[in-house]
Amino acid sequence: MKRLSRVVAIPLAPVLIAQARDLRRTIPRLPDAALPWSGELAGPRPVRLLVLGDSTAAGVGASTQAEALPGNLAQAIRSRFDRGSVWEAAGRNGATARDLLTDYLEEATRNDYDLVFVTIGANDALGLRSRRAFSHDVAEIVERMREASPSALILVSLMPRFDRFASLRNPVRWNLALHAASLDEGARRAVDGRPGVFAIPKPDPYTPEFWAGDDFHPSAEGYRQWVDFALREVPDDLLARFLA
Repeated sequence: MKRLSRVVAIPLAPVLIAQARDLRRTIPRLPDAALPWSGELAGPRPVRLLVLGDSTAAGVGASTQAEALPGNLAQAIRSRFDRGSVWEAAGRNGATARDLLTDYLEEATRNDYDLVFVTIGANDALGLRSRRAFSHDVAEIVERMREASPSALILVSLMPRFDRFASLRNPVRWNLALHAASLDEGARRAVDGRPGVFAIPKPDPYTPEFWAGDDFHPSAEGYRQWVDFALREVPDDLLARFLA
């Protein structure tokens, strides 16, 4: 898959780049979730929670971060483990894994967290980054977060299923899905076996309610579904070890 995705991508690169530019022009530009990007949910023994990544860390498609990944993770933790949360989000719309390393890791590693949720990869696939470069960057993000938060559970959410994006058309949808799958596989191998690190499997089929108005980002309901799926896939003993 690794070799095939690059072989297909190289000759189609001019087409893919042109279609990616057209995609950015035609898909509605939704704002980030409103500030503040930090908050808390009352409860015993609050979990220190960080969401780090791209537009989905920025909460694009939701009105507030309480309706996006941080708030939904906090709600799920309280429901499942009867613990409160103190949460924050960091990242930006359009960020790649390299952008997280150069622009956000210094700030993100100043604090010690109990749970780190990294969401990254879509823009690396859109930019036709190599599998090796992406895998290296994801591994470094995880390694540096581990050094800063030695007792944290680190969850890594990688590629969306581009082949299920109605907002994309072929050949970009087909080839982007192929290349994204290769990047996803490489990054999973790069973090596999690291203690307290879990790469979340590829997502369930998207429901109509998953999408925001641009048919590209999650809605508030989409973020809720995402968190439900992600925590359902993490082994129970791993979650209990860090969050119970």
